[in-house]
Amino acid sequence: MKIIFIIIDGLGDKPISRLKNKTPLEAAKTPNLDWLAEKGICGLIKPFYFPWQGYPNSDTAHLALFGYSPKKYYLGRGPYEAVGIGFDLKEGDLALRANFGTIDDKLKVIDRRAGRIRETQSLVKAINGIKIDGVKFFVKKSYGHRAILVLRGKSLSEKITDSDPHRAGDRIKKALPKDKSKEAKFTAQILNKFLEKVYLILKSHSLNRKRERAGKLPANYLLVRGAGKLRKTPSFYQKYKLKACCIAGGALYKGIAKILGMEIINIKGANGFSTTNLKGKFIGIKKALKEYDFIFCHIKATDSLAEDGDFQGKKIFIEKIDKNIKPLLSLKNTLIIITADHSTCSSLKRHCVDPVPLLIYREGIKQDKVSKFSEKNCEKGQLGKIKQLTLLSKVMNIYKK
Repeated sequence: MKIIFIIIDGLGDKPISRLKNKTPLEAAKTPNLDWLAEKGICGLIKPFYFPWQGYPNSDTAHLALFGYSPKKYYLGRGPYEAVGIGFDLKEGDLALRANFGTIDDKLKVIDRRAGRIRETQSLVKAINGIKIDGVKFFVKKSYGHRAILVLRGKSLSEKITDSDPHRAGDRIKKALPKDKSKEAKFTAQILNKFLEKVYLILKSHSLNRKRERAGKLPANYLLVRGAGKLRKTPSFYQKYKLKACCIAGGALYKGIAKILGMEIINIKGANGFSTTNLKGKFIGIKKALKEYDFIFCHIKATDSLAEDGDFQGKKIFIEKIDKNIKPLLSLKNTLIIITADHSTCSSLKRHCVDPVPLLIYREGIKQDKVSKFSEKNCEKGQLGKIKQLTLLSKVMNIYKK
């Protein structure tokens, strides 16, 4: 028996009046997902999040989905992103997630993604390798507007706050120490110095001047968050005795998978955008079944579209997923799980706390009465509403039967 675990990022949503008070998933035509729901068992998952997060985030939610308690194993967002793009983190390095964003002269955030800028190579080159008070700052491009920032030096602490206010319209924040240690105070101080220097470099950069002349938003600030350091985590194989692999485009998901000891299968064109190579991902899943016991496949664009408020695009993309998933329906001796890490509400343009739909399919499984894969229908499934952290244990019980 093999396991395919498909995470459709930000799949859940709230009803939208322009979709006749349906969510994008409810409004989408999904005959293949509906078939899996009808032949399988369904439920809802209550995503994990820390109170200080306000709503579920992909990093802690994915850890919980894999059965790793974030309260024990969470490293902070930075290390996952850094490892995911292939940065060789050293012991003592401090890693942060970064966005190229747009701020105005009053230091208010105009756009946290600088119009979803993609070509940031020249910006990265201009700010990489800066040294301040004995600490070297490494900046490396991730996909799109994203980057990672790594501080390397002595006396660094992950106990610092984010500079990213997480919301357009708010002023950028100073990094502050979370405790009274000398290390936290020093780290916050030098990070603020670095960000001020970066702002001066970016706002006068030729690429940004060119973007402004073209009526585009300049990527003139580096918004950073999720400071953390790498530490040992028990591998997925140690925990479940399953040889696992990951098919994903985003650095975060690859990073979590790598830190859990999963092997990465790279698919050409498998990025985080609505143009992602879905066909290639599902072909990759079928090929991976020959070598691996557990295949984790992550699909990002549903989340990105909802964050942009594009509920129609989200609906259309869900229909594309449904069309491309059809080859998996004929697999034998395979357990298929389809769910999300969290809901992303198109009307709010952000993650939200709503539960996410779940289906588990295996040939011959005792079915429930759900016939459509949607938030509202899955609520009626036999699995009921479960905590995210318990999902893999339930899956393994089904797997072993």
